[in-house]
Amino acid sequence: MLLADLVAASAEVSATRSRKAKVVSLADLLSRILDADPDEIATVTSYLAGSLRQRRTGLGWRSMQSLPAPAAESSLTVPEVHLTLQRISELEGAGSQQARADATAALFSQATADEQRWLRGLITGELRQGALDSLVQEALAVAGGVPLPAVRRAAMMAGSTVAIAPAALTGGSEALAAFVLEVGRPVLPMLASSAPSISAAMDKTGAAPGRPVAVDTKLDGIRIQAHRRGDEVHLATRSLDDITSRLPEVVEVVRALPAQSLVLDGEVLALDGSGRARPFQETASRTSTHDGVHLTPYFFDLLHLDGTDLVDAPAHERLAALEALVPERHRAARVVTDDPVIAEQFVVDALALGHEGVVVKDLAAPYAAGRRGASWVKVKPVHTLDLVVLAVEWGSGRRRGWLSNIHLGARDDSAPGGFVMLGKTFKGMTDEMLAWQTERFLALETHREGHVVHVRPEQVVEIAFDGVQRSSRYRGGVALRFARVFRYREDKTPDEADTIDTLRGYLEN
Repeated sequence: MLLADLVAASAEVSATRSRKAKVVSLADLLSRILDADPDEIATVTSYLAGSLRQRRTGLGWRSMQSLPAPAAESSLTVPEVHLTLQRISELEGAGSQQARADATAALFSQATADEQRWLRGLITGELRQGALDSLVQEALAVAGGVPLPAVRRAAMMAGSTVAIAPAALTGGSEALAAFVLEVGRPVLPMLASSAPSISAAMDKTGAAPGRPVAVDTKLDGIRIQAHRRGDEVHLATRSLDDITSRLPEVVEVVRALPAQSLVLDGEVLALDGSGRARPFQETASRTSTHDGVHLTPYFFDLLHLDGTDLVDAPAHERLAALEALVPERHRAARVVTDDPVIAEQFVVDALALGHEGVVVKDLAAPYAAGRRGASWVKVKPVHTLDLVVLAVEWGSGRRRGWLSNIHLGARDDSAPGGFVMLGKTFKGMTDEMLAWQTERFLALETHREGHVVHVRPEQVVEIAFDGVQRSSRYRGGVALRFARVFRYREDKTPDEADTIDTLRGYLEN
C-alpha cells in the first residue's frame, strides 16, 4: 500500500465528527489490503491508530524541524516506511546520531508535502486524526466481515489490536477464536467506569434486593497481572510491560500459592508500619526503579487456574476460586451485598485505611477488557478523572521559568485528534511537581503559540474536581469546577483516559 493512500484516509477521518463515518473510512482502507502479507497489515493497523510499531526510534520533533524538500509525486509504501524506521531504531554507538539524521532525511526526501506532515505527526505522537484503538477494532470487524465482539476478545487475549489484525482481515472468526489466554502472555486488563456515589454505582451494575454485587476496596497502587507456570513467574503492568525482575517479593508470594498454573489480576502497593497505604508515588517509583521500598500484592481476580480458563466464568465463580487459592492477607478486601447502607460503611472503612475508594462489580459478569462498561464501576469520595495534557503555559510570578498551567483533554472520538479540551489548571502543584513537569513537557513539545507550549498527548494526569458544569467556552460543552492536580499517572496510557461522555454523566447528577 502506498503511504499516500493511508494519509488520504487519515485526512478523511480527521475531517468528520461522526464515529460511523470514521469507521467507514478506516474500513475502506483496510479492505484494500486483504491480500497483503501479515506484516504490512499489522503496520497499516498500527499507523491508523496513530502509533509506530517501534517502542523507540530516537527521533523527536527537534530532529524533524529542518526537513529536505518534499517529493513531487507519491512513491513511498507503508512497508518501506516501517523498515526504515526499524533500521533507525536499531542504530546505536559511535556515529549513530549522524546515521539517524541521514536516514531520516532520506526517508522524508521521498515523501510529498502532505506525507511529510503526516509522518512527522506519526513519529512525534502528534498525529491527531481521531482514530483510537476502539475505532480501528470496529473498522477491522467491518472490513473483515467478522463480529466486533470476536475482534475485541482476540485483541484482549493477544494483548493488542495490531497482533490480531491479519487474522481479523483474512482468517475470519475461526482465526480470531484461535487467540486464547496463554499463561505467560499478558492480556489486556478489564477497566472500570465511574460513578459519583455508591448508590449510583450499585444502580449501574444492576444491584437490587436479592441481587447482590461485590464491593472491592480500590487500592491506590500499581495494577499488575501475575502469570505462573510451575516455578516460572511473570509480572506485567497494566500496559503489559514486564516488571518481574523489579518485584522479587511479589514473585515469591505468587510462587508460594498452591497451583501449577495461574493468571491473577491485582495491585501492588507500599504500606506503612500500621498497614496503611503509603503515597502512590512511593509505589510507582518502586515498580520503575527497584529502589528498595517493599511492596505487598493484593489480588482481586483470577483468570486461569491449573489448565482451566476462567475469563468467561461469571465473577462470582472467579471470586470463589480466588478465595480458595489466595490467602486473605493477599486479597483485596471485599463485601458482597445488595444493601447500600452496608456498602457505604465499607467505603468509610476503606478510606480509614488510606485507600482511595471502592469498585462495585457485577457478580454475573465475565472478565472483558477494553471499553469501560457497567460491570465494574469505581467510586471515589474525592471525584477524580484521568485526563490527558494537551498543552502547558509558562508561569508568571512565583512560577516564572516553569511550565505551569496545563490544558486538560478528555477522550472524544468525534474530536480532531481524539481529545477535546475541557479546562486548565495549575492548582495542586508543588515546586517539585512544577520542576518535573517543565522537563517532561519540554520533551513532549511539538510547537509553541506565544506562551503556550503544545505537547504530544501522551501524559495522563489524575485531576480532582468538585463538579462538572455546562460551558460554551469549550468544544465538549462542559468544564470542571475547581480542578486541581492530584497526581501524574506514569502507569496509564492516553487510551485509558476518561471520555467526554463520562464527564457529561457527572453533569446529570
